[in-house]
Amino acid sequence: METLVQAAHAVVGVDVTATEGARSAETLGRERSGSGVVIGPDGLILTIGYLLLEADSIQVTTHDNRTLPARAVAYDLATGFGLLRPLLPLRGITPVPLGSPGQTSTSEPLMAAVGGDGIGVAMTQLVSRRAFSGYWEYHIEGALFTSPPMRNHSGAPLFNQRGELLGIGSLFVGDALGDNGRVPGNMFVPVDLLKPILAEMQATGSTLKSRRPWLGISSTEQGGRVQIVRVSQDSPAAAAGLAPGDVVLAIDGTSVSTLEALYKALWAHPSPEEEVLLTVLQGAQIRQLTVKPVDRMTTMRRPAGI
Repeated sequence: METLVQAAHAVVGVDVTATEGARSAETLGRERSGSGVVIGPDGLILTIGYLLLEADSIQVTTHDNRTLPARAVAYDLATGFGLLRPLLPLRGITPVPLGSPGQTSTSEPLMAAVGGDGIGVAMTQLVSRRAFSGYWEYHIEGALFTSPPMRNHSGAPLFNQRGELLGIGSLFVGDALGDNGRVPGNMFVPVDLLKPILAEMQATGSTLKSRRPWLGISSTEQGGRVQIVRVSQDSPAAAAGLAPGDVVLAIDGTSVSTLEALYKALWAHPSPEEEVLLTVLQGAQIRQLTVKPVDRMTTMRRPAGI
């Protein structure tokens, strides 16, 4: 119990205001709130990266209601992790150790914690571990799915009974069990994905794997087909003539029926700006459209410090 109390004390609230005109405000809003957790002796905080996108100001609130200004340190597009650091020393907080999600069983009770004004903890349970493909051109292996779900999941840390950090909260899902039924829960990005890139993130503000092609589409899988539901303004997809309702049938001549297949074929291109050929169903017509992707990291206003 003492280790869990110590872990909970390392959780902070994270409040962010994005820069004026930030592209990410279109989907995330300018004012964002979530959580983070101290993982380094110098006050380094791990959170979910979308909170930090194009940040103009960042504040963290500790468990004892101290509010400190902070700066963004890194954002990894590939995993979704974000790092930040307070501008003033954090005192009386012990950094949490990184655990091993792969060794966590579905029978083990876990603790998720929220910082800031809504500080609190909730007991939950790992119900599945699998690859996850997000509609926003995102894919990771070994995502952690827990149930029952918690509110304010953005950046919330997930701990085992030893107070070790297992993952960082990303989103609410309605299918925590995957194909085994509609069970609400949360998806956590596992810290196993952080360990190999933590040093690179601190040194460069990102990772090489984050430098990859981006189209600017949001898509879903429906009946073994990938259907576009949203096209970002001023994106490569918009410039190429893609629109909501279009069905992506193939990329560079290779058929795709899942988001994972689409993303992996796209990211296999060695250059973020290399042209790709999409075969799409638009209405009743099959068309081939040439799209020139961009490096997503170059389209965003960079937070101060990154």
